[in-house]
Amino acid sequence: MPGFDIVTNPPYSYAAEFVDHAMDIIEDGRKVCMFLKIQFLEGVKRRKLFEKWPPKVIYVSSSRMRCAMNGNFEKYAKSNAICYAWYVWEKGYTGETTLRWMN
Repeated sequence: MPGFDIVTNPPYSYAAEFVDHAMDIIEDGRKVCMFLKIQFLEGVKRRKLFEKWPPKVIYVSSSRMRCAMNGNFEKYAKSNAICYAWYVWEKGYTGETTLRWMN
């Protein structure tokens, strides 16, 4: 299939804009995968985004993870572990979102 998929961990404060833009620029059948906090599911504004672009699958981490900006775990050593998920969109997909768990 021609074209490209997009896989990224966008800045959380701009994640909705990243998703919307990525979905606008990719071709039908291609995927957009975003590594985001589980809280990305919340909010009225993002609900409209999910109605416009329903994710095909959301893979929820079954354990909490520690992430550090630019891999600098020393600087972020006191950060609490957070629940993250991979959100996977496929352009043109209109069905229900499937929820799965990963280790």
